[in-house]
Amino acid sequence: MFTPICRDFIVDVPIEIAWQHLAKVKQWPSWARHMKRVELVPAGGLKLQSVGFIRFKVGITSSFTVTEMDPPRNWKWVSRILWLTIQADHRFDVVDAQHTKLIWIWGCEGFGESIVGRVLAMIVNKQWDIAIRLITAEMNALSK
Repeated sequence: MFTPICRDFIVDVPIEIAWQHLAKVKQWPSWARHMKRVELVPAGGLKLQSVGFIRFKVGITSSFTVTEMDPPRNWKWVSRILWLTIQADHRFDVVDAQHTKLIWIWGCEGFGESIVGRVLAMIVNKQWDIAIRLITAEMNALSK
């Protein structure tokens, strides 16, 4: 598995609030500006085997399936883009009663991962620079 990105950051909310906020899949475009819309099937809360559909602003739609769920510690989803299998792991660690460390791990494997995967990783990494700043501000505003 080629894992080009592992990012971590701290938010000023307890782990349960961080989990609940990030699990609101339909709200992802508020901080993930590269996304136009996200839908979850079945509608409602994120759970094991949930299927999501992300409509990106560039016009591409991608689906993902939640393959691992350990509330409030982590969830992992798997997707396909072109010839690649994409995995994204969202981890939540307690720093203290009022702070949570979020760890986002993204990786891909499959035909062309050494070229296409690296290009996708550069795009994802750039988008995460913005998304991490926005989700941190959004969550920190919840603590005020």
